Amino acid sequence: MSGAVATRIAWSAQCLLDTPLGPMLLARTDRGLAGAWFQNQRHHPGPIPAPIQAADALLGRAAQQLGEYFRGERTSFELALDLHGTSFQVDVWLALLAIEHGDLSSYAQVAVAVGRPRAVRAAGGAIGRNPVSVIVPCHRVVGRAGALTGYAGGIERKRALLDIEGAWSGRAQQLPR
Repeated sequence: MSGAVATRIAWSAQCLLDTPLGPMLLARTDRGLAGAWFQNQRHHPGPIPAPIQAADALLGRAAQQLGEYFRGERTSFELALDLHGTSFQVDVWLALLAIEHGDLSSYAQVAVAVGRPRAVRAAGGAIGRNPVSVIVPCHRVVGRAGALTGYAGGIERKRALLDIEGAWSGRAQQLPR
């Protein structure tokens, strides 16, 4: 998401959350959580035009659930989302939500899941622009042979997230066929 797109969204509140992997910006619209970005993450929107409201109910639930996730107490999120992107990007992000905690998928598998098996690179681009890190689990997507590959929040964060889920042992994993 570029800064230009972020300013076209009708933001209603934002807050900063300290996590074991660094600060995260959480932002919402009236419809749901629309952003969760690590500090210095690629495609971070920069400043967004919304009041800082740490006491906002949805942002509070998101912060609580993320805290539970980082402590290994939560395997799924129960939050209203408001995903902003192209229809293809949104389809990819929705496909990511189907990847279970502790499981891995490949970019090719995601492309197949959205009905575009030849659009592996485009799926990878959409995955890299996921605006709701961790909650929309783009970190669960690895290279075809199971190699740990790109993550907008940084490879070390991706490895740490997969370690939290028990999905990564520090070596390439075999993906299901």
